[in-house]
Amino acid sequence: MKITRRKLAAAVAASVTAPLLAQAPAPRTPDQELQAARDRMKSNGDKLAAQSVPMSTEPAFQFRA
Repeated sequence: MKITRRKLAAAVAASVTAPLLAQAPAPRTPDQELQAARDRMKSNGDKLAAQSVPMSTEPAFQFRA
């Protein structure tokens, strides 16, 4: 069987991108994207609130006037 480099490259590209396209999420409406962003922010806030930070911890910046 004789195959050219271009045909081989096309076959490899098709086999790599096809599964990626199948996993792509469905397009969302702006309202759904906003709600998803709010849910992520709440989830991240809950995770941060669960962490205990000692009072002796200094901030990584300084306030200067």
